[in-house]
Amino acid sequence: MKIALLYPGQGTQTIGMGKDLYEKYDEVKEIYNKVKEITGIDIAKISFEGPEEELNKTQNTQLAVLTESLAILEVLKKNGIKAEMSAGLSLGEYTALIEDGVFNLEDGVKLVQKRGEIMQNYTPSGNWKMAAILGLDEKTVEDVCKKVDTGFVVPANYNTIGQIVISGEEEAVIKAGELAKEAGAKKVAILNTAGPFHTSKLSDCSAKLKEVLDNTTINCKNSKVVKNIDGKLYNENDNVAEVLANHIMNPVKFTSCLQTMNDNGIDTFVEVGPGKTLSAFVKRMKFDGEINIYSINSCESLENFLSVNN
Repeated sequence: MKIALLYPGQGTQTIGMGKDLYEKYDEVKEIYNKVKEITGIDIAKISFEGPEEELNKTQNTQLAVLTESLAILEVLKKNGIKAEMSAGLSLGEYTALIEDGVFNLEDGVKLVQKRGEIMQNYTPSGNWKMAAILGLDEKTVEDVCKKVDTGFVVPANYNTIGQIVISGEEEAVIKAGELAKEAGAKKVAILNTAGPFHTSKLSDCSAKLKEVLDNTTINCKNSKVVKNIDGKLYNENDNVAEVLANHIMNPVKFTSCLQTMNDNGIDTFVEVGPGKTLSAFVKRMKFDGEINIYSINSCESLENFLSVNN
């Protein structure tokens, strides 16, 4: 069995996330306390109690998702669970890099805190929308976006086979959705987001983040983390600061990340953190052979995984 760990990104947060784990495991409580010490934010209180508008502020959301994933990881490590490879969706890539030692815990948490603040404060104002298009291949979605002449819209997340998220100006996104349906899309779902994430419109965010990254200690090495930006493993020649600064304004190639893992013999995918989004992406890949998929986001799901894999 070859295990890959997958880390979710923004949008998976819910009030109460991680609370049962916090109450049961000392290792989990310790991570939440460390994050509070590092950031000055009581992310446990925000995660467990809300209110929703507070949890949904980008700077809080990103810390909440990161902290739950890192906390679950501590329990997995204590039980001897090790991954051959790892990847995260957008924000989740930072979780993977912290776990792999590219960033130490304190620097990684501070970095995610700053990233959330930058995205909250420097995302350009405007009527932005994102929409998930289901049932079309990548080229068709790209062509649909190019046909839109009513504003800016581009693919932003290549999530899995047959699921691509587009991002841009509201009118253009709606128009692209209509064209996608005409091209045979099974479904177009408008997402509850308010920014042109993973597009060139985040160039100011990218520049601000690069300044922070340039002042952060980075352990460049041959890593087990697969990059969103190209679906390839980090290596010691990668400029990590440049990769992550570009990552914020370029499409997420998560389909390629999953394919790279499977090509390297991964047969067990374990989603670590809130939600089950990434597990669903793995299922849609329809890999050959027997594939095991787990989502760990509660005491019950954690204990079920450990009972089978420990």
